[in-house]
Amino acid sequence: MPHPLTPPRIYITSVEEGTVEDANAPRTNGGSAVAVEELNSGTSSVVIPSIDLAMALSKQQTGNDGALPLTSVSDSEWHPVRVVSGDEGGNGVPQLYTRPVSPNEHAMTTTTTTISTIARKCPALERNWPITSQPLALLIVFGLLWAIAYAILPTELSHPAGGLMRLMFLFVGAQACGILVSLTGLPDMLGMLFWGVLYANVGWADFTGYERVEVFLREMALVNIMLLAGLGLDYAALRSLFRFIMQLTLVPTVAEVVAVAVLSHYLLDLPWLWGVLLGLVETAISPNVVVTVLLRLKEERLGLNKGIHTLIIAMTSCNDVLAIFLFGVILGVIFSTGDLTSQILQGPIGIVIGLVYGSLCGLALLYVPSYHAKYTNGLRFTMAALAGTLSVVGSKKVGYPSAGALGCIVTAFVAGTGWRKRPPTECNEVSMYLDLLWKFLKPVSFSLIGKEVNFSVLEGETVLYGAITLLAAVLLRLIFSYLSTMGSELNWKEKAYVTLSGFPKATVQAALGPAALDLARSLNATDEYPRAQTVLIVTVLAIIMTAPLGALLMIKLAPRWLKQSKDERTDQYS
Repeated sequence: MPHPLTPPRIYITSVEEGTVEDANAPRTNGGSAVAVEELNSGTSSVVIPSIDLAMALSKQQTGNDGALPLTSVSDSEWHPVRVVSGDEGGNGVPQLYTRPVSPNEHAMTTTTTTISTIARKCPALERNWPITSQPLALLIVFGLLWAIAYAILPTELSHPAGGLMRLMFLFVGAQACGILVSLTGLPDMLGMLFWGVLYANVGWADFTGYERVEVFLREMALVNIMLLAGLGLDYAALRSLFRFIMQLTLVPTVAEVVAVAVLSHYLLDLPWLWGVLLGLVETAISPNVVVTVLLRLKEERLGLNKGIHTLIIAMTSCNDVLAIFLFGVILGVIFSTGDLTSQILQGPIGIVIGLVYGSLCGLALLYVPSYHAKYTNGLRFTMAALAGTLSVVGSKKVGYPSAGALGCIVTAFVAGTGWRKRPPTECNEVSMYLDLLWKFLKPVSFSLIGKEVNFSVLEGETVLYGAITLLAAVLLRLIFSYLSTMGSELNWKEKAYVTLSGFPKATVQAALGPAALDLARSLNATDEYPRAQTVLIVTVLAIIMTAPLGALLMIKLAPRWLKQSKDERTDQYS
């Protein structure tokens, strides 16, 4: 019998034999031993067969006798050692021992408990944290980039008053304002836009010497949007819902473009081609707003029963593709410097160049890199982004800017269609990488478009007539969009919701709005400055008036107009 004051002895149960061995028993088979210090202070160490310890570490399995694997456990779990107590009437019956908590672990547990308490008291913070944490991380990234630039760049480049740092602070401030506005439930793009307007009107938007950098960043935002639009085109969904999608795309788009062209011609004194250009900018639907709302509805299983999600996404993608493509064609015709024949051929030649270039790049992305390469998705993303960038900047270099947008879209569509045919285990993540890139380019795009709104040269008449033009055109679009849903199996509420999804304007407008002004500056076409400025002002009005209201209406009306699925099935066409 052990002495009553003898401290408890600790043993690791043998994995093979499932028995508790006494430390005083002789070791058999000549096995080597390792010493394990007892967890309680003041006790001596005992030896444990090394083979048992090795097996417990490598297999990490539970023994037949109830011993747990030798791994780190939390305070609420048992430690994988046994305590043989001979003074509590146990007669040597093994008992489980709980690992004591170190001071560092206790502090960590206290911090975690404090954070959990704050989260329980602020449910809105806990609910929105997965969303707000991403732009906050981007804000930290921008700050780190500035700190690195300040440490390694010359003083004239890294000084806060320099043009490069002013450009950097524009993006950082836009990201911060976007976070603050998103906490109110409004789209973060409004905060980014507001910061750009504020930045320009307090005299900070002086980027002398970095005008090309500003234009290139806008072009990158446009490339990003066009690649996402191309990847968003699902060939299977287009084939099954082709007539309905084309009907929902063409009829409302034509009605809105015609309305904007006519009203802007008589109210804003824009030539007919410039009016059509403005209509193509305004008719595009914001995929950022629409897809964000649809993801929220999918979590609540609203509208999944009749393929409404697939229908809206396909309609949005086709609408944006059509608007971007025709915008490039009209823009190329407006700034064409040749004779009448070359202006007429500008569009068709650009279409052919864009189709050929996009098809070749898309086919190349199907086979290079190999599907079995280790970094397939990263290389695909890099190649797609560079191919899209070359399409935009190269088309301007050769004198056919209308080919740039189409080349981007066709590249993404051809590649995406081929990638979808691969097994699920080889799914591509290019769209995810492009979405991450848009997180960086989003504050860049919206802050730069807001920067162009200068109150000192802004005419109240332009704002008033621009708002009238926009409201009349959007109202006409909603009417024709609802009429286009006739003949479908949707009820009137679902038809109204599909119609409403074409209301928000934001993402594409931010990319296309400044394009005419940038091209006029690069070509030194001073006669076109006022018209390009008018297009930009009406574009800003479209974002402010439709983005927050459209998102709010889609969220609030969804539970009333859409049916909730009882099971977890996905969209029937997806």
